[in-house]
Amino acid sequence: MQHGKYRFIVGFLALPLGLYALFVVWPFIQSIYYSFTDWTGLSPEFKMVGLDNYRRMLHDDIFWKSLQHSLMFAIVLPLVTISLALFFAFMINVGGRRRKGGPVISGVRGSSFYKIVYFFPQVLSIAIVSLLFAFAYNPDSGAINSLLRGIGLDNIQPLWLGDPSLALWCVMAVLVWSTVGFFVVLFSAGMASIPMDLYEAALLDGAGRAATFFRITLPLLWDTVQSGWVYMGILALGAESFAVVQIMTTGPGGPDYSTTVMVLYVYQKAFRDGQAAYATTIGVALLIVTLAFAAVVMRLGRRERLEY
Repeated sequence: MQHGKYRFIVGFLALPLGLYALFVVWPFIQSIYYSFTDWTGLSPEFKMVGLDNYRRMLHDDIFWKSLQHSLMFAIVLPLVTISLALFFAFMINVGGRRRKGGPVISGVRGSSFYKIVYFFPQVLSIAIVSLLFAFAYNPDSGAINSLLRGIGLDNIQPLWLGDPSLALWCVMAVLVWSTVGFFVVLFSAGMASIPMDLYEAALLDGAGRAATFFRITLPLLWDTVQSGWVYMGILALGAESFAVVQIMTTGPGGPDYSTTVMVLYVYQKAFRDGQAAYATTIGVALLIVTLAFAAVVMRLGRRERLEY
């Protein structure tokens, strides 16, 4: 069985590793290289400028605003999304009342239907979701303010996306709504594999629903939760936040840069302002932030694996 083992492994890994190096690693190396130049993105000619772009970035107030907003996305969005998904998944799979003649542990009635409802936003494109909520947030004819007027709250008519203090939270709410269903289904699959005997034994010993969640469900799902946290953080720092901010906000990134995130700032500098070298510099900073986020989550979430 050992004969030719390494040739067999190399034969399988050579092509995927080559594609990964060509389409992932090499663009990163190119971006780091261009960050030391004055390349506009259009001209084939450019020269080396050393650390000028990095010095400029450190003195760029809009960059620091975008970094602050991206860090808020990376911290708040996973926390809220994962917490809601764990709660909904636990109620669907374990939180139902005991029915006469039924098992001690069961989910709420219609749990299969709820899974479909929660997962439905995943079927929609993030661009469609952004457009729908942009209409809903419209202060004059949007569904939210129309509802407030309909129930007699005419004096409460926020500008939503037009208010610098509310716009970022409105965008984050859309991302939570659009992603929580995926994690509900993911955690439901994990909970379905946990033996019901563990829950029944805990309930017979007098443990309540909260105790069973924190003592049984969460420890046995921890690896899945940790992976979901990293995945959600990368989405919040990357394409998902860019699409929502680009489509929903004025500017985009406004008002007054109140919703500008790093990935949007990279796009604006590269394609709107023709400053590709500076954009790649911000992209390098975004790469560092993303790697640091993943490392911190994996480090803080490290614990002994539980078998069942």
